[in-house]
Amino acid sequence: MSARIELPPSSFDFQERPFCQMGEFSISTFKYASGIAALRVKNSRGEIIVLPFKGQQIWRAEFDDRDLTMRSMFDEPVDTQIYLETYGAFMIHCGLTGLGAPGPQDNHPLHGELPNAPFQHAWIELDPSGTKVTIGGSYQYTVAFSTNYLANANISMTAGSSLLDVSLAVENLKQTPMDLMYLAHANFRPVDHGELHYSAHYDAKSVRVRQSIPAHISPKPGYKEFIAQLAADPTPHHKLTPGLAFDPEIVFTLDMLAGEDGLAHALQKRPDGTADYISFRPDQAPLATRWICRTPDQDGLGVAFPSTSEVEGYTAEKAKDQVIELDGQKVWRIDIQIGLLTASETDTVLAKIDAIRSA
Repeated sequence: MSARIELPPSSFDFQERPFCQMGEFSISTFKYASGIAALRVKNSRGEIIVLPFKGQQIWRAEFDDRDLTMRSMFDEPVDTQIYLETYGAFMIHCGLTGLGAPGPQDNHPLHGELPNAPFQHAWIELDPSGTKVTIGGSYQYTVAFSTNYLANANISMTAGSSLLDVSLAVENLKQTPMDLMYLAHANFRPVDHGELHYSAHYDAKSVRVRQSIPAHISPKPGYKEFIAQLAADPTPHHKLTPGLAFDPEIVFTLDMLAGEDGLAHALQKRPDGTADYISFRPDQAPLATRWICRTPDQDGLGVAFPSTSEVEGYTAEKAKDQVIELDGQKVWRIDIQIGLLTASETDTVLAKIDAIRSA
């Protein structure tokens, strides 16, 4: 059986301290100047920084001496639950009672309550084989007369690997159904001349650009014209040519296709042949959202966010029948693999993508 170590908030101090070690793994605890608790988890390939009590965000990810995380205006997390006032993590869970930019009839915050949720419990699990470390956490969200759920999140790192296994399980603690929305906001750092490959049909029906402009962004000259071009033919965005107008952001909805194993794949192939990679199961998250933002202040690429809906807010998505109804006492879950591929691993996944697209 695996060993489980509970992580009380008292385990964290402003001075970084070693916490535990197993084989090639080492884990240390610290606090940012903002007071946010953090775990640094290392293996032989690199490290991640996890915020165990703040949405269980993966704040940073670095493998093979490469920072995979988007460039943002935040050097460290801020002690706030307001989404845009602490931004720039590598991986953020979004939802669950609302998602996306709230519309006029919505009362949920941008991307819901989960991104910066104050998790009540956190722990570390050490696999007895010595080949895997898991960071876990739980958050119970209860609002009288409306909501009562328990979210359990896990991040697993394997020895010798630059891929992370991330999962979230949501249990509806009520006797009656709850509406559920989810998106995994996984933010890679784009690279000039990077190429986007993914298991979907490359046409305007399966790759749909968002043409509405949410209130929190201000379009630049040429932005609307670029969106109109992508609405007719999405393929020009597949190569991240310097100067393309991803300013302030462009968002797509992708109809991802799965292989025989049930997995969909998406990656940014870098000029050196390696790739930033994400994989998930469309039977758990039927849509994917792509987000690209390339500005002087922020440089981010969501290759494919696993998502249960689009991002126009609860009311709009409910009208599209894109909100999950989770029965009382039932559990919904999602499983994601994310990280860095070597050049040979990239070639293997590209072959899988080609096979899925041509099937």
